[in-house]
Amino acid sequence: MIDLRSDTVTMPSDEMREVMSKALVGDDVYGEDPTVNKLQEYTAELLAKEAAIFLPSGTMGNQLGLKVNTTAGDEVIVENDAHIYYYETAAPSIISQVQLRGIPSESGMPDLNKIESAIRPDIYYFPKTTLICLENTHNRHGGTVIDLDYIKNVKEIADKYKIKMHLDGARLWNASASTGISMKEYATPFDTVNVCLSKGLGAPIGSLLVGSKESITMALKWRKILGGGMRQAGLIAAAGLYAIKNNFSKLAYDHENAKLMANEINKSDFINCELDKVQTNMVIFECVNGLSSSNLQKSLLNEGLFVSEVGDNKIRAVFHLHITKEITKSAGEIILNTAKKIMD
Repeated sequence: MIDLRSDTVTMPSDEMREVMSKALVGDDVYGEDPTVNKLQEYTAELLAKEAAIFLPSGTMGNQLGLKVNTTAGDEVIVENDAHIYYYETAAPSIISQVQLRGIPSESGMPDLNKIESAIRPDIYYFPKTTLICLENTHNRHGGTVIDLDYIKNVKEIADKYKIKMHLDGARLWNASASTGISMKEYATPFDTVNVCLSKGLGAPIGSLLVGSKESITMALKWRKILGGGMRQAGLIAAAGLYAIKNNFSKLAYDHENAKLMANEINKSDFINCELDKVQTNMVIFECVNGLSSSNLQKSLLNEGLFVSEVGDNKIRAVFHLHITKEITKSAGEIILNTAKKIMD
């Protein structure tokens, strides 16, 4: 079986399990877990923020990012296919009681003029625009990297209107590995940043929200309200520390494998892959000339290859720690042969 559904399917290595088994632990709800504290301090320093909070999931990280930066009735600007908007079960309307205003784009970077135009005038019958969210890398655009100069331009607009910024940086590690730009540089323009440990880094669970001491103190309260307080969480925090220190440097191999497969499957008459969008560890390709993504996905499953349908007759493959160059070549061959077999 080859599982390319997501980079969340990785299993802890023997070395990671060993580190977990020896982790020093305490009660994190009391702030007494030394390994959690070390992870939070390490991540805050890495992203040059005052503080960090360890969380069960990236969705909680994003939702707490919204909560600490808004008040009920506000409006938040997001890209039209943002994870916050597309996959988080209308949580902003439930937890923060805000509405989202989506702006479409081709690769996760809405036109700057459209962002500025979407900011509400200060009139009583409009909601107040208080937050702009970006996603880096961008999931539904195929792992595209959000350009740092673009982020700085958005920051200028936000500062002009005294609006805060939140980054869904679940895969910010991939953006940094791809460009060589540090996590600190990417994080600097934002008031809060969410980063995940359980995707390309290969930890079994966990995300962190970083920001000012004030915002993280508020996030701590809301983590408790949402049931995210964990006790001897050092067992999983140890995996996160190990992942950052040992697997961050391996992400480039995932990117190479993604490009390798993209170039291979693009040879098919029934597959169209925008190669310029294969920038990190994801490949999204369109089934064309009569090929159905549903039929292909089901047929690939029968061949032992797991991929995901993402709508619009498209399929997504995500590369991770368990996928070698040889496995990548095999997956590409399976896709080519299966597509041809369906259409013959």
